[in-house]
Amino acid sequence: MKKIGVLGAGSWAIALTKLLANNNHQLVVWSISQDEVEMLNEHRENIDKLPGVKLPSNVSFTTDIKSAIVGMDIVLMAVPSMFVRSTAKSAAPYIENNQLIVNVAKGIEEETYYTMIQVIKDEIPKADVAVLSGPSHAEEVGKGIPTTVVAGATKKETAEYIQNIFMNESFRVYTSPDVLGIQLGGSLKNVIALAAGMADGLGYGDNTKAALITRGISEISDLGMKMGAKSETLNGLSGIGDLIVTCASRHSRNRKAGMLIGQGYSVHDAMQEVNMVVEGYYCAKAAVALGKKYNATLPIIEEVGHVLFDGLSAKDAVNNLMLRDKKAEHSTLTWE
Repeated sequence: MKKIGVLGAGSWAIALTKLLANNNHQLVVWSISQDEVEMLNEHRENIDKLPGVKLPSNVSFTTDIKSAIVGMDIVLMAVPSMFVRSTAKSAAPYIENNQLIVNVAKGIEEETYYTMIQVIKDEIPKADVAVLSGPSHAEEVGKGIPTTVVAGATKKETAEYIQNIFMNESFRVYTSPDVLGIQLGGSLKNVIALAAGMADGLGYGDNTKAALITRGISEISDLGMKMGAKSETLNGLSGIGDLIVTCASRHSRNRKAGMLIGQGYSVHDAMQEVNMVVEGYYCAKAAVALGKKYNATLPIIEEVGHVLFDGLSAKDAVNNLMLRDKKAEHSTLTWE
C-alpha cells in the first residue's frame, strides 16, 4: 500500500482516486475549495463533475495542501493546466528532495510555452516529475471501463514504479522515456478536437472527421518531432490514441465546445455552456506560437486559433483548409 496525495478534485482527479483506492492505496485529496471538500465528505463523490463515482473509506479530503504532500509516496498533480503553476507554487514548500510528482494535466502554458512538467520543475526543481497520459476519459475510468495509458519518466525504474501502482485489470499502463512526446500529444490533440467538434456542429460527416484526425496527427507529429519528440510516441497511445478518443467521444469537452461553436455559439458562450475547463482553448495560442518558432506546418491548428481569437467563422475556417494550395500528401515520397 502506498500513500498518495491528489492535488485537485475535478473529474480526472476523482476518477484516478477511485482507481488508486481500488488498488488498495491510501489517498488524501486536496481541493482549494472548501465547498468542494464539504461536498466530497458528505457525498463521497463529486456530484457536479463526476456523478455516480463513489469513493471508498481509504480516501480523505482536505483544503490543507501540506497534508496532501508531506509523507506521500506520490503526489498526483491533477488540476487543470492553467492552475498547474499556481498549485505547484503552493506545493513547493512541502515537497521533499526527489519526491515523485505524477502530472496528469494536459496543456502548454500560454505565456512561456512550457509543458506542464517544465512548469512544475520551474516551481519545484527538487522534485522528480513524471507524466501519465493517454486516451482516458474520466467518465469511463471512474466506471472501471478498460483503458490504456502511458507512464513517462526520465528513469525506467520511475516509470515502472508508476506502472505498478496504477495498473489493474481495467487500467493497463505502458512505460516510455519520451516524456516530451507524451505531453505534446496529450496537449495538441485538444486543439484538433476543437476542430473536429466544429465540423460536427456544422453538420459534416465521417469523411470530415477522418480527415481532421489524420491530418491532425500529421500536424502534431511535425511540431512534436521538430521539438524533439519521438514518432513512435506520437503514433502511439498518447498521440494518435488520445487524438481519436478526444475527437470522437461524447465525453470530450473540447469536441463539445467546438461543436457548439460550429452550431453558431460565440466562443465565450460555448465555453460557458460546457461548464468545465476546455484545455484546447488555452493550448491553441501556444501551439500556434510554437509552430512559428519551429517552422512547423499547422494549418488546422492555425485555423482553430483564428476561430477562437480572431472572430473567423468555423465554416470559413473549413473553406480555408479545403482551398489551401495543392500539395502531395507526403513530401518524403518520390516518383519513380
